[in-house]
Amino acid sequence: NTYSFFALYANVDGFTTEEPQVEISKRPEIDRWIISLLNSLIKSVDEAYASYEPTKAGRLIADFVGDNLSNWYVRLNRKRFWGGEMNEDKLSAYQTLYTCLIEISKLMAPIAPFYADKLYRDLTGKESVHLDLFPKYDLALIDTYLEECMALAQQSSSMILALRRKAEKKVRQPLQRAVIPAPDNKMLNQLKYIADLVKAEVNVKELQVVTDEDNAVKLVKKIKPNFKTLGKKYGKQMKEIASVVNAFSQDQIAEIERLGQILLPLESGEVVVEIADVEIATEDMPGWLVANEGTLTIALDIEVTESLRQEGIARELVNRIQNIRKSSGFEITDKIAIEIESNEEINDAINAFSQYISSQVLATSITIVDSLADATELDFEDFVVKVKVFK
Repeated sequence: NTYSFFALYANVDGFTTEEPQVEISKRPEIDRWIISLLNSLIKSVDEAYASYEPTKAGRLIADFVGDNLSNWYVRLNRKRFWGGEMNEDKLSAYQTLYTCLIEISKLMAPIAPFYADKLYRDLTGKESVHLDLFPKYDLALIDTYLEECMALAQQSSSMILALRRKAEKKVRQPLQRAVIPAPDNKMLNQLKYIADLVKAEVNVKELQVVTDEDNAVKLVKKIKPNFKTLGKKYGKQMKEIASVVNAFSQDQIAEIERLGQILLPLESGEVVVEIADVEIATEDMPGWLVANEGTLTIALDIEVTESLRQEGIARELVNRIQNIRKSSGFEITDKIAIEIESNEEINDAINAFSQYISSQVLATSITIVDSLADATELDFEDFVVKVKVFK
């Protein structure tokens, strides 16, 4: 799927791989991240093969392609490949994706020789991947901090999307805000660094990164002992530890989250309780849903205002029109005109977001008419909209 995406747009834009290389330092952060992760992968896969562990190598490659290259890098960067001239940003995206696909074909060649050869030959026109050298990683291209930031962005996005599913709010429906408390300065800086990316991924207007001191949305946390780990460590002291942990204040919970451990003065002697020895959760609040995963807590405002509802309708309409384009056999560069039968449920959304809709579906006009015959009916669950799309 990743190769098909690349080939489709590379052929449209006439990308040849002969263009001058955009320097890695000049590429956007998301390009530098996937290149960093690719070099980390090359190092790990080479070590796995050297240790005669092909299964480990295969899983590393599969995780990179599925979780990072396809479901994250390509999905977040699709718009860079759509339309427009071949500027430096677009060229960087092509060169980055091409590099990843080429290196993956080489990495998988020992254990998936036929598909690797097919992929390599389609990308390069050369005789065989098995006649090329195995990749070598470049330590200078590995940015551990950037990889940590992006992993945090993926985790945050996954948690917010899970809260959306719980609240039955489609991703195309914008929500106003999510709040993430940062337990320490490192995570505070990392969350601020990735805030815009997460907002775009989960479709929220605001991502508030807060500390315990300035927390506008006061999250009430609860804690309970993890008897499985405490029992192994402390045996007979476990009952006394559990009693103290159950009585923790909000400040003590914040301390163990921030430091990863806390010193408890017990009658039987001091013990150190680590974050793995407890389970911390956050209580839901009216109009909000809350999720916890390790030291990361996220609160999501699930109230949908009328303005947000209209934007959600506009985004859903874009998706439906894109499907009509596809089923009609239109080329990705074809311009269209749209007619929509007047409907009080959707008229305001079209008028408010007509420019956004037009830009997303390459429409030169969107016209609301009194009635339409022989039109496509779009079921929006609560109402039906009739639409005609012309090339």
